[in-house]
Amino acid sequence: VQLQAFWGGLVQAGGSLTLSCAASGRTFSRLGMMAWFRQAPGKERDFVSGIRWSGGSPYYADSVKGRFTISRDNTKNTVYLHMNSLKPEDTAVYYCAADLAVHGSTVYYRKSYAYWGQGTEVTVSS
Repeated sequence: VQLQAFWGGLVQAGGSLTLSCAASGRTFSRLGMMAWFRQAPGKERDFVSGIRWSGGSPYYADSVKGRFTISRDNTKNTVYLHMNSLKPEDTAVYYCAADLAVHGSTVYYRKSYAYWGQGTEVTVSS
C-alpha cells in the first residue's frame, strides 16, 4: 500500500486548509482504517482523526473536535482532512496512515497502523 499526502502549507490563524491522502497498491482494497496523525517539532506523533472505508462514525482527538472534519471519497481512494479555525498549535507535519484492521480504542495508537505516507507540513502563523 502506498499513501501520498498533499496540500499542506502556510495559513494564518483562523484560516482553513484541506489535506488529501491518496491510497494505492495491491492490498489497498483490504484497507479498513485510514487516519491522520501529526508531529510538531520535538514532540511525539499524535493521533488527529480516523475513518473507516466501510463507514461509521469518525474519530477525532479532543484538540481538534469541532474544528477538523475527516471525509473519504471511495471512488478516488482518497481521504481528506478539512481543517478550520486553525491555531498556531496545529503547526506540525501531518501524516496519513492506514491498516487492514484497527479495532476499538487502538485507532488512536500510532503502532496500530502499518502503512504511512510521507507527511505534509502545515504551518499556522499567529
